[in-house]
Amino acid sequence: MTEVANIGETLSQEVNNLLELTESHLDIGMRGVPVGTCRTSFVTPGEGVHYCGYPITELAMKAPEDVVYLLHNKELPTPEQSAAFREDLSQRAAIPGDFGPIFSSLPADGHPMDWLAIGIQTLGMWDCQNDWKEDALNLVARMPRMMGLLFRYREGREDGIPEDDPSLSMVERFTNTLDLDVDQEKLNQVLSVYLVLHMDHGGGNLSTFVGKAVASGHATLYSAMASSMNALSGPLHGRANQSCLEFVLRVGTSDPVEVENFVRGELAARRPVFGFGHAVLRSEDPRATAQFALGEQLCPDDENFKIIRTLREVAPRVLAENPKISNPNANVDIASGALLHHVGLKDPNYYTTFFGWARVAGIGAQIFDERVVMRNGKGVPIYRPKYLAREQVLRHVD
Repeated sequence: MTEVANIGETLSQEVNNLLELTESHLDIGMRGVPVGTCRTSFVTPGEGVHYCGYPITELAMKAPEDVVYLLHNKELPTPEQSAAFREDLSQRAAIPGDFGPIFSSLPADGHPMDWLAIGIQTLGMWDCQNDWKEDALNLVARMPRMMGLLFRYREGREDGIPEDDPSLSMVERFTNTLDLDVDQEKLNQVLSVYLVLHMDHGGGNLSTFVGKAVASGHATLYSAMASSMNALSGPLHGRANQSCLEFVLRVGTSDPVEVENFVRGELAARRPVFGFGHAVLRSEDPRATAQFALGEQLCPDDENFKIIRTLREVAPRVLAENPKISNPNANVDIASGALLHHVGLKDPNYYTTFFGWARVAGIGAQIFDERVVMRNGKGVPIYRPKYLAREQVLRHVD
């Protein structure tokens, strides 16, 4: 926990850097430029993401509902608070309209992330309370059923959809709607861990920042969250987990020599080695570590899991040969696809929707904080970063 104790010192240095802005800070996507504070999570180079001060390793096996409670209330629930919160979510769970006509009208070959954004926007048109916390929790409660319906209609399985049971857990409501002929216990366990590991990741990642920026203009929480999902859908952000499984399937072998040859061939062809590296971490992502541990428990002999186990050993060694790579270690995306594939979710096109489902909790909590809590309740103003005229900058350089 030494890193956590040094957060204040790091923040002071970042503030000092902010006061020394130079032309090198321009046109870099605001990378590393502090613009606000975050109450839900932060990331350190050694321990990775923390939710409200808890390292993710301490939370990975907790129920998703309890972690949603943590992000909104900044403390883990007591057993009594946990039971009351689950009951509250169950009271919010009913979908207020019929997704059938809407999902049936969407192109079947449209990406699931586009369907997800439309689904969230539709929920907002049906029932928006214009109350940041109420809307955030209503969306959390309705996501499992909407996600299941999204899968069913996109796959042409709209007949025989089971009735929703609000008394079930978030994950069970999704898998009950999905109704796949697979090991339900394994499926629920993998999804539960996946959701917890992906719920939040600081305030500055693209999807979270976009959602907060849209909400700062007082658009509804649903409009802000749909914007977040569109930001998440890009291959440089959330869709990387889809690309990672596609990469693993291309490797096709767990033989260390062949895996090393494959990795070197990808680098020689200037193609990315998916599942490795992180902008902040300088060691293996604890979220990857947690998923590897889960895989060793659930599917140690699965072929894809054996491939990523070998990649975990081989790729960092090869990548570390390049001195420009500051972190060659496994990140959260390396294992998630193999685990989802093993439990029956074999189409990687859907993987980013799980990322989006998870991130709804953290983004919703951050939007509430920025709109209702920050600046002694006044909220963060509308986002309006300053852009300089290009001619002015060039003249200054000259």
